[in-house]
Amino acid sequence: MALEMLAIPCLRDNYAYLLHDPDTGHTACVDVPDVAPIHDALAKAGWHLTDILITHHHDDHIGGVARLREDTGATVWGAQADAHRLPPLDHALKEGDPVRIGSQTGTTIDVPGHTVGHIAFHFPSSRLVFSADSLMALGCGRLFEGSPGQMWDSLCKFMALPGDTLVCSGHDYSKGNAAFAQTVDPENPALAARVAQMEEDRAAGKPMAVASISLEMETNPFLRASKPYLKEAHRQTDASDTAMFAYLRGLKDQF
Repeated sequence: MALEMLAIPCLRDNYAYLLHDPDTGHTACVDVPDVAPIHDALAKAGWHLTDILITHHHDDHIGGVARLREDTGATVWGAQADAHRLPPLDHALKEGDPVRIGSQTGTTIDVPGHTVGHIAFHFPSSRLVFSADSLMALGCGRLFEGSPGQMWDSLCKFMALPGDTLVCSGHDYSKGNAAFAQTVDPENPALAARVAQMEEDRAAGKPMAVASISLEMETNPFLRASKPYLKEAHRQTDASDTAMFAYLRGLKDQF
């Protein structure tokens, strides 16, 4: 049976995610920006937290880990490469390592770019990937530590996943990302349709940080950096895919 997933708004625009295995009762939280909303969601669902999964070291993703671990006794999973700047880890992970939530097993994906130690968690049988600040809805994370080449390679890993995989990212930056996407890819009909749908979804209270890989590949300009028409429109015809991604990321940084 697939994992049940709850998206939990935290702080100003962060998201944490609860994953529940109905077969065993085990429950994991992906990133802990704040403790209170997570406790509230656990209590409402009647779930007990057993695991905490950390994507990267930024305070708005790990700020509540110590308290939540103390409150619940949860086991903490995170990147081996970033262990020196994460809360103490029970499981230090590298690319390809398994991540277990009860009877469900996911895979660690190394996705540097936003930070050099950033990881994502892919649960193929549940069609879920937790990308935090690497791939985001209609965008990608700012390159605080990694290079454009690292981030482009990371985005290519996401694009290789099945199209019906739901991308669960770490922030709702959807309004700004949509506005930027429309300036760099204005003739994309799939993007126009998505932006219109987003207004309905936002009004309905749906989590705006969650979208499928296939939808991202149709509408997210950073995943479309290899498209010849986009390079031509921006007079980057001879640019490599990595160089085109870097060009788009530079535009977004100034947007």
